[in-house]
Parts: sequence; C-alpha cells; structure tokens
Amino acid sequence: MTSSIGKKMTMALTGLFLISFLVVHASINALIFINDNGETFTKGAHIMATNPVIRAIEVVLVVGILWHIVQGLLLWRSNRAARPIRYAVVHAPRRSTWYSRSMTLLGTLILLFLVVHTSNFWIPNRVHQFRYGEELPLYAMMLQKFSNPIEVAIYLVGAASLYWHLLHGFSSAFQSLGIDHSKYIGLIRWTGRMFSLVMLLAFSLMPLSIYLKWVR
Repeated sequence: MTSSIGKKMTMALTGLFLISFLVVHASINALIFINDNGETFTKGAHIMATNPVIRAIEVVLVVGILWHIVQGLLLWRSNRAARPIRYAVVHAPRRSTWYSRSMTLLGTLILLFLVVHTSNFWIPNRVHQFRYGEELPLYAMMLQKFSNPIEVAIYLVGAASLYWHLLHGFSSAFQSLGIDHSKYIGLIRWTGRMFSLVMLLAFSLMPLSIYLKWVR
C-alpha cells in the first residue's frame, strides 16, 4: 500500500466501488422522470434511507470516498516529489488527454460538489432521521433547490467534472489492475465512454428538468 503501484491499485479498487454507487444513485434519481409528483422517487428514497443493509453500505461508501481521495493526493504528492524542479516548458505526451492530466483538479471539483450536495440533501435528511425518526420531503426540497439557477449551475459543473474524471478513470482502473489485454481493452474503453456519458446525462438532466419545469 505504500508503493506507487499499490496506491494505484487501491485507487482503482475504490474507484470501481464508487462507480457501483453512482449506478444506484443515478437509478434512484431517475425515478423523478416518472413525473408522478415524486411518489415513486419518494418510495425509492425511503428504501435507501431505511434499509439496514444500505445504511451499513453507506459507512463503507464514506470510507471508500475518503480512501480514494487520500490515495489520489498521495500519488499526486509522490509525482511532484519525484521532480521537485519543474520544467520551464511542459510538453504533454502525444496520446495524453487534458483530462487524464487533470485528474487531481477534476477530483477536487467533484469533492467540492460533494460538499454542496451532501449539505443540500444527505446530511439534513440523516440529521432529521436521527432526531425525529422520519425523513425530510426530499422531492419538495429538490424542487425548491433546483428552482435556483446558481444551484443548477453548480450541479452541471459537478456532472461535467464527474464525466471527465470517469472518462479517464474507468479504463485506467482496469489498467492499474492489470486487466488491459489487447483482446478486450477496446471494449473496456468503449464501456467507459458510454458509462461516463450516461452519468453525465443522468446527473445533468435531473436539475435541468426541474428548473425548466419538465418535471413538476
């Protein structure tokens, strides 16, 4: 766990775990598009908030997020320490993309977005559950939050940052784990691109649809 390879493998494993969380989270959010005044969404959110198995997984999720962040920062620090004197002019590798070179920046933007998002919904809801044994009206809170264009803009920036982060991180996770054989690396990269796009649409359309009154 102290070597560069160990850190990269840990980043890959925690990243893939967090990807599974994104699938669940996006699926619950997508229930708003049924457009039934939030009834189906509220039922799905209730299951997520009260199921003991899911509540236990939440703890693992928080640990996974923190571990992913810490390992990312350690890798970034190691890379900088390896060359304390910076080049006067930096030429990016030919096959390198700007988002693959900006994973730390994108991760930081996602972290800031998570602070806003959890402060808007998850933390108030969990505190209310702890104090009063019931959940907050999350659907009504979403309608109120996403009537504000600033909140919508924050979520769009968060979704875009997640898209670029996943676009590189999805395939690089398999590479770090040694699962990058020439026979199926093309499929992994295609799956990563499609998954990144689906997550971008899922997390962008939710606030946009409410703001534009497509969902009421």
